[in-house]
Amino acid sequence: MPVNYRESVLSCGLRVIAEVDEQAHTAALGFFVRTGARDEAPEVMGVSHFLEHMMFKGTPTRSSDDVNREFDAMGARSNAYTSSEMTAFHAAVLPERLAGAADVLADMMRPALRDDDFNTERGVILEEIAMYKDDPTWVLYERLLEEHYGSHPLAHRVLGTEETITRLQPEQMRAYFRQRYSADNTVIALSGRLDFGAACAQLDTLTRGWQTTDARRAHSRPRLESRTLELRDPKVSRAYRMILTAGPGMDDDRRYAAWVATQLLGGPDNSRLHWALIEPGLAEEADVSLDPRDGIGDLRLFFSCDPERLDEVQEIVDEELAQVADAIAEADVQRIRAKVATSVTLAGERPEGRMHRLGRMWSYARPYTTLEQELERINAVTVDAVREALAQFPWSPRTVGTMLPA
Repeated sequence: MPVNYRESVLSCGLRVIAEVDEQAHTAALGFFVRTGARDEAPEVMGVSHFLEHMMFKGTPTRSSDDVNREFDAMGARSNAYTSSEMTAFHAAVLPERLAGAADVLADMMRPALRDDDFNTERGVILEEIAMYKDDPTWVLYERLLEEHYGSHPLAHRVLGTEETITRLQPEQMRAYFRQRYSADNTVIALSGRLDFGAACAQLDTLTRGWQTTDARRAHSRPRLESRTLELRDPKVSRAYRMILTAGPGMDDDRRYAAWVATQLLGGPDNSRLHWALIEPGLAEEADVSLDPRDGIGDLRLFFSCDPERLDEVQEIVDEELAQVADAIAEADVQRIRAKVATSVTLAGERPEGRMHRLGRMWSYARPYTTLEQELERINAVTVDAVREALAQFPWSPRTVGTMLPA
């Protein structure tokens, strides 16, 4: 996949990074802001996600209808998302439409933030929070994070709570926007068939008024200890259990071996938990995943089963966690390496996927690496490396959360 990495800093201090591919049939552009739920004060929890919504409500020069109509007219695939650590606004288009997409996105990044729009959208956010309350897995996950991280900001809910969103005021959002949506806390990622010099010249004009604010993120380490949490819900009929423990972060190369370990334990279809729990009919779902964050990661194990069999299933899970290191064979690691490499390659075949990869890389202050270098690191994972990762991240201390019928 021959691509040319380019990087430039605009006059306002905003960085532009790109992978130029002359053979691509599309182009993609994204604004990635290094801010999310963990960067919010507790009293404004949910402001990052609320602000993401407000970015689509119009600018001083465009209405919300204008934004939607222009994206639609250029055939753009556009969207946005907010996580605990990042907010992104992006679009994928045909190469000849890239300048138009850049113009709309750059304008969106300086929204009007009108009081009337704020009050209307507050109702939408509250409805979204209410909707997620009907999802037992989501309810359990949010409460588990709160129990696991305690007073650390990684415990913050991305959507916020009914209380924080109800109390949030427009000026609080504007203050948060001015501090976090700055030139030195944002990157523009580009990928696909594009003229990098022309794109930078256009973006320099579009962002000339942006300011720098020296926005920072607190990187204190959370103090973790073993905890348990039990929830009851009259709407559920199954038992849901989620286990959370510390894993490698985005700055930790052990994440490659940890990814392989999670797939061996709880990947779809052909993992140890699949054969031990799902095939015999003891559980409906069973999976293990790694969420590498900024400075620390989460290893998560989840299963659902008949409430009467909860203890039996948990015993099997503990046996698998205890035995997996000794049971690993070279053929297992080769199989998982191939699956992960295929997944990474498929995600990188399209400019849209590469754009997201670039944005995430910058957001976690990682040095640029090519997709090929990333695949080399995955393919270098050995049986010993997986065993070492399992020993260094032994699922202890861990937080165990359970959702049961009332």
